[in-house]
Amino acid sequence: MQLLNSAAVLLVLTGAFLGLTLPFGKLAFAAGIAPSLWAFVISIGAGTVLLAAFLIMGKRPRLNVRMLRYYVITALISYAIPNLMTLSAIPHLGSGYTGIMYTLSPVFTLLLSVLFKMRSPNLLGLLGIFVGFAGAVIVGFTRGQVGQPADPLWVGIGLLIPVLLALGNVYRTLDWPKGADPTELAAGSHLMTALILVPIIFYATGSFPVAPLGAVPWLVFAQVLASACMFALYFRLQAVGGPVYLSQIGYVGAAIALLAGTLFLGEVYQFATWGGAIIITLGVLMTTKAKVS
Repeated sequence: MQLLNSAAVLLVLTGAFLGLTLPFGKLAFAAGIAPSLWAFVISIGAGTVLLAAFLIMGKRPRLNVRMLRYYVITALISYAIPNLMTLSAIPHLGSGYTGIMYTLSPVFTLLLSVLFKMRSPNLLGLLGIFVGFAGAVIVGFTRGQVGQPADPLWVGIGLLIPVLLALGNVYRTLDWPKGADPTELAAGSHLMTALILVPIIFYATGSFPVAPLGAVPWLVFAQVLASACMFALYFRLQAVGGPVYLSQIGYVGAAIALLAGTLFLGEVYQFATWGGAIIITLGVLMTTKAKVS
């Protein structure tokens, strides 16, 4: 599996699976599934499949204080809190504005990696990050949601989303347990996320409304498969590419979601949106070139 040692291949595949979760999420919300429950489906599905794969490989997960700390911190700052903040911010900021917040993650990750004296990209890699960011901003502004006046409080909350994602990217590298398998960490982190989300679902909905899931079993299966593949590759990319390179999966995911929405959901975008997607692709190609040069 030489391809799984290539940061460029891992970036494209991980970003592609991330991009699929966006149209899947749109279909889930249309089916009446609560956002917190759908976040639970993503994590419990990915965690269960990855744990099963890990066991089938003949390996045994370690569970000690060191691993438990990693799982709890990763679950909180990388998945549970950012997802809940995003779902809460979208009604106040619009999806386009919130999407722009996500594109700040590579920039914040880069700043934190410099602060913690971790390996940083070369000049071409830096240019690629900022080119990708420029393209993502264009895509965000052409969604038609950004021009709405936004409450400064929610703008501040929105800005915390990429900060948390960046902290998660850097934390997972700095505190990576010695000798830990990427699949083991992915499974444990998502099962912990699912556990954290259970009381949140009860608080938000007053129950655990699983009935809507039964109406769209194919969607649940597709989402679990996509998220399991994504997070298996996600932690592998973290180990191979580092936190700054990993953070750019959002750029790839945005382009894939744009294409999927157009082809399968009947969404129509402006010419400028496609121009932004092309710029994002150029930025990713630049950072990929910098990675292998």
